[in-house]
Amino acid sequence: MKLEPGKFCPLIGKDCIQLQCSWFTKIRGMNPNTGEEIDDWSCAVTWLTTLMIENSQQQRATGAAIESFRNETVKSTMKAQEIYQRELELKAQERLMQSRQIKNVTDIEQ
Repeated sequence: MKLEPGKFCPLIGKDCIQLQCSWFTKIRGMNPNTGEEIDDWSCAVTWLTTLMIENSQQQRATGAAIESFRNETVKSTMKAQEIYQRELELKAQERLMQSRQIKNVTDIEQ
């Protein structure tokens, strides 16, 4: 048995007046539950569940993209920190070598 939605509109207390109503809306796209294409007219209130399901799916996809971007950003930041730390170590070694050379030169002069 296939269930069919009724035509009764609780807002006006009678059958739906369809195109005479501002809320009678055409939606095109994909049904988020079945993947079937939608190209249909219906009351905006009846579209709410379909649109909320689609919105939830889009939010999950956005969350996944943000998480992926965050992970790549963390990797890049860690690599930059490693490079910076290595540069600091090299500069410290250079300064140490220079101070030893200065010390050696002063030893020779004495």
